[in-house]
Amino acid sequence: MKWLNDDDIRRFLRKRNYDIRLSHNARWIDQKCTSDVVTIVSDCILQYAHRCPGGFFTSTDVWHDRYTTENVEAIFKKPNPDEIKARNEYDKFFQQPMEMLAYAGVLLKDKRSARNFYCIAENEILEYLSIRERNALTFLQLYILKVLEDSGIKRIFDDFFVKQTKTAYENTKDGFTNFIIQYTPVNGAVECHRIFTKVINPLAFRLGKRGTEQGKMSHGKITYDMLMYNRDNFRDIYSEKPKELTRRQYADQLGLAPSAGLNAYMSQKAKKLVRAFNDTFRAGMSEIRDGRHDADKAIHIHHIFPEADFPDICAYYENLIALTPTQHLSYAHPLGNTWKVDRAYQHICLLAKANVIQEALCNLSREQIYEFRKFMFVLFVGLDDDSFMQIADGDFMDAISAINIVYAR
Repeated sequence: MKWLNDDDIRRFLRKRNYDIRLSHNARWIDQKCTSDVVTIVSDCILQYAHRCPGGFFTSTDVWHDRYTTENVEAIFKKPNPDEIKARNEYDKFFQQPMEMLAYAGVLLKDKRSARNFYCIAENEILEYLSIRERNALTFLQLYILKVLEDSGIKRIFDDFFVKQTKTAYENTKDGFTNFIIQYTPVNGAVECHRIFTKVINPLAFRLGKRGTEQGKMSHGKITYDMLMYNRDNFRDIYSEKPKELTRRQYADQLGLAPSAGLNAYMSQKAKKLVRAFNDTFRAGMSEIRDGRHDADKAIHIHHIFPEADFPDICAYYENLIALTPTQHLSYAHPLGNTWKVDRAYQHICLLAKANVIQEALCNLSREQIYEFRKFMFVLFVGLDDDSFMQIADGDFMDAISAINIVYAR
């Protein structure tokens, strides 16, 4: 896998002219084009194309594929794709992101009679989108900016982001609506307003600004979870947990039931990403340098806090560590029993992971996949200790000290 960065995406986008005044295409972005949907649709396309290489495909081909039916229903709580009543919803769920990807040039589109056929035009970009939602969000933000620039309407958004007033908001909303109606087949303000949300909010989040919420200017800054199609923000939920309750008691009290399908899917994707990151930037070495297995490749990705016991953090990169087979099956799991975790070695894993995360965050020229606050959340959940949520951002010494205190008890 080739690691792409923002500059790679900008270079890709610069090759194309996305001027809506010339294309008259209203489907350059749509309601279902959120980063989590774009990620899963990109992944489903790649999986389908891997099994059926070299040809064109329709959105129906992709959403009837076995990989899709095993994942999308559980992840996004949608009816089985084989159900007749699901057709319209799945059409939009896959068609809209695929139309966006075709307009962007990631897919090649061929219209045959009334049906749209696609093939992969830019495999590296599609792979980049399929890896994680943050990649898809970055792509959407840069793509939206390029479309607005090419179409000559970026200035009306710039004005709102500078002024952040209700008047500026209404001017931007009306300006976008009038533009879309003038240059595309869309002739209703309601549909324009739905599209407007998917345009302004990713940019607002990127700039740390207010955007739109329920048809009005948002009360506060747009947050990451507001951009998602279907996701609970467990860090925000648990931040309100009463001290007298355990994490699980609080989750049960609220009736939270993280999707098992989502957990399994995201966990496997996270493992792939951490393995690729370790192979690319750490030469495939184990994250635990113990002198005994330094020459062995770290081909196993281990959950420091087991997936079965801690589903909330199973897809956090900060909870995954690259180990050699011996380290994984002899030390982390005594006698190869993956249902058991050696507590002493778990302690070693956490200290090693802290060092790897600190090293990665200090290397600003490297792709960043880790976040200090997420590591603290992993520790907070895995060790059920509130003290980790109080540690200052980036204070690894305090974090390591707190880890040692827990395991000394």
